[in-house]
Amino acid sequence: MTPDEKFNLITKNLQEHLNGDIIKKILNDDERPLKIYWGTAPTGKPHCGYFVPMIKLAHFLKAGCELTVLVADLHAYLDNMKAPLEVVNYRAKYYEFIVKSILKSINVPVDKLKFVYGSSYQKGGQYTMDLFRLSNMVSQNDAKRAGADVVKQVANPLLSGLIYPLMQALDEEHLGCDVQFGGVDQRKIFVLAEEYLPSLGYKKRAHLMNGMVPGLNQGGKMSASDPNSKIDIIETDKNVRKKVGSAYCAPGEIEGNGVISLIENIIQPIQELKADKEGVFEFFIDRPEKYGGAINYTSVEQLKDDFKNEKLSPVDLKAGLADQLIKLLAPIKEEYENNKEFQEAEAKGYPAAEIKTKKDKKPKNKGTRYPGGDKSKTPEAEVTEKLNETTL
Repeated sequence: MTPDEKFNLITKNLQEHLNGDIIKKILNDDERPLKIYWGTAPTGKPHCGYFVPMIKLAHFLKAGCELTVLVADLHAYLDNMKAPLEVVNYRAKYYEFIVKSILKSINVPVDKLKFVYGSSYQKGGQYTMDLFRLSNMVSQNDAKRAGADVVKQVANPLLSGLIYPLMQALDEEHLGCDVQFGGVDQRKIFVLAEEYLPSLGYKKRAHLMNGMVPGLNQGGKMSASDPNSKIDIIETDKNVRKKVGSAYCAPGEIEGNGVISLIENIIQPIQELKADKEGVFEFFIDRPEKYGGAINYTSVEQLKDDFKNEKLSPVDLKAGLADQLIKLLAPIKEEYENNKEFQEAEAKGYPAAEIKTKKDKKPKNKGTRYPGGDKSKTPEAEVTEKLNETTL
């Protein structure tokens, strides 16, 4: 591939990129691979939206890039204490299993990726000194603003939420990358890194951002913290159909439609990736004859056009998507079911909530003046009985 072809593949389908000249210079002038890192904080369970960055990781590898996946366990711990550290450790293992399983399921060679846990280098040495130096430059307001779209926002935030974006900026230097890749929700952290790392004597990096997949409910992104907006990677087939079936999908409405977005941003790119060919798309809908019979789309634009003009109903669209997702998730779930360590990481990283048992209620003495009361008791006897209960 030529440098221009590599650059086009690296930036394909991104919502935005910053400092593209840095990437072009390395591709054209430097006799080494472009070094990219993607980080993920193991908080809530990974959902189908994770296929979007996985597709980009495949593009980076195809373009000859050197790729590091950061499992940001300490970042997850700092994110408003969503889980204690011992639980985060299991979540980090679960995330690594999930990422590797997704990549293998879409034919990406995981042996070409380097996996790093944040806790392996973020707890001492030069990293800690750099964190002190950076915290002496960045104001409280700038740190809060940088993490606003990433760190959970609460009325009385912890100091850890201010440290989070500083650490993410420093990761660029300590992982030795040229480029950091992430979601567009991390843009403010990327800008903070561009502004302050040179003040520490470190080089400015380029940043790549993919768009956020809309949730299945109306409005907002697909989020690990909102079970109604997402489909987990190891979701049961029954739940996949149930969640897709209840997704917001107004007839003829394209914008903000999570069902259309999953088809456009996940189903088609993965089909292209597996076929190694641009424009490949097949979307089969097994529709009953009384409703027009089965239909097979070979173009996303045609599918969107038919839906916009209400030639394709939300019910049929959802049925087709559910079939595609079940097929896509099948090899990942199979690996999970055959791997005890994978299952243990999920069970201990996301322990089921304990069911609280109701305490047996002590019967109250309501006296004789209620329907069904013992009329044989005199008022004096009732008073004596209540006094005895109080004493006991």
